[in-house]
Order: sequence, then C-alpha cells, then structure tokens
Amino acid sequence: MAQQVNGARGRRERTARPLRGVVVAITGGSRGIGAATAHTLATAGATVAVADLDLPTGQWLSQHPTVRGWQVDVTDGEAFTAFLDQVESTCGPLDVLINNAGIMPLGPLGEEPGSVTARQVELNLHAVIHGSQQAVRRMRPRGRGHIVNVASQAGKVGFAGAATYCATKHGVVGLSEALRAELRGTGVAVSCVMPTVVRTELATGLGGSPLVRPVTAQQVADAIVGAVRRPRFAVYVPRWLGAVNRLLELVPRALADVLMRISGADRVLAGADPAARAGYEARAVPERGHDALASPDALANQQAAGAQPS
Repeated sequence: MAQQVNGARGRRERTARPLRGVVVAITGGSRGIGAATAHTLATAGATVAVADLDLPTGQWLSQHPTVRGWQVDVTDGEAFTAFLDQVESTCGPLDVLINNAGIMPLGPLGEEPGSVTARQVELNLHAVIHGSQQAVRRMRPRGRGHIVNVASQAGKVGFAGAATYCATKHGVVGLSEALRAELRGTGVAVSCVMPTVVRTELATGLGGSPLVRPVTAQQVADAIVGAVRRPRFAVYVPRWLGAVNRLLELVPRALADVLMRISGADRVLAGADPAARAGYEARAVPERGHDALASPDALANQQAAGAQPS
C-alpha cells in the first residue's frame, strides 16, 4: 500500500502545473531575463505584474493584456511592499514571486566605489531578502505559493573582477537554501536559478571560455517557467553546470584553480572590456533622483492616473 501511495504522489509531483490564471510578480522585468520570463508566462496564460525602474515597453507587452507594469525601485522596502499590495488588490492573491532584478558592475574590489558596492548589496541581495519576506507572509498562511530567486553561477564559484557581485549572489543562494528548509511542509516552494553568463546588456564586453558558454535570456526564462510548472530547488542554466559545480566541490582547491585557469573561466569577468561596458554600468548605478519613483505615494499616483499598462 505504501508503495502505491508513494507512486501516486510521485506521479502528482511530476504533473505540470497549469499556468492559466496564476498571478506572478517579477522584479527587473522590463528587459533581459525578466522580460523574456514575463512574455513566456503571459503566453502560457499567467497574469504577470512587472516591477522595474523603467516601465516595460515593446510589442510583446501590447500583445498580452494580462501583463501590467509598475515603476518601482525595489531597493525601497516600502515601495516594494506597496507594489505587492497593489498586485494583490488588482490581480488577486500572489502565487509566484520571481526576484530577478540585479546588476553586475565589474572591476577590482579595491577600486570599487562605495556607491557601487552599496547599490549591488541593496539590489542583488537586500531586495531579494525583503521580497522573500513579503512573499512568505502572504503565501504561508494560504498554504501555497512559490518563491523563485534568480542567482547566478557566480553564487557558487568566486570570479575575479566581480567580488561584490559574487558575494551578493552567494548570499541569494544561501538565503534560498535556508528559506527552503524553513518552508518545508508548508506548501510554499522555493527555487534558486543559477545561470551562466546570459547574453543580455549585463554581459556586454565579457570574454569567453569553454566552461563559460553564454546562454540566451529565453533559455533562462524557459528554465524559470519550467520550475514554476514543476517546482524544484536548484535550477542550473545550462543543466550541466550542476555537474561542474559538484566536480569543483569534490576536487582539491588547487586542482579546481588549475581547471579554472586552463579553461580561461577565471578571466571571463576580470577580462571584461571597460569601454564596452561603460554605458551599462552608468545605467546600473543610477543617480539617487530615481528614488522618487519608488515611493508608495508615487505608486498610488501611478494607479490613480492609470499609468499601469493593461
């Protein structure tokens, strides 16, 4: 009898979750991975709420009446909370939160301005912590929900030239692992997405390596949506990265260092072209004047003025 019950449970767990009508909030959703994920989810019938400093634009948005955009700086905790409140009041109870917003300024740690360090910690880590807290408080009482945190391969391996970025992504991996343990048995799932270099603006000017082969934003989006359909914790893009990480953990540190050097993986971020990345990095750490966009009052004004595309 136990074998029959376990077999039935296994079949249920392998059954894909239907996405029609599922309410999903995505941070950093106006471009790159976030936009590709929003488009893919909306195509599958989900109701998608996008939060970003820049409101989402493009033909794909107009094709999906179930996608709405809010102009939010998620490093402002009150504004992030107000955004989720408005999503629930407008679209219904939140089923999935995808913490995707992040930036990757590069350079030696000793030369990194304090403002750049602080912005990465605020956006890449603290905003993910705050969003996860808010999602837990909404989802756990309902006994259902899914938190998807977008980290990076840099959350498993340290890369020269990106010390703060790696620190924040290691933090997201650790947060996700701990949160998964806390929520076990509650009905709320946690996924941690760890892609290699992704061909978006964030990867402008990076080098290449046999071990670091760039993927597209759509490949990452497909992996995220796949995890939403069939929840699992570790989501590597491409999948074989999981095996690489396990290998690096098993071999002695000196051998792992040799493998990184021989493959050129240790220079992918450290060898980035600063001139090619200048435009992206200037946008990634905006002037503090953007904070006005993040206030709860500004969000309320957007809603009252009909600023949300629908």
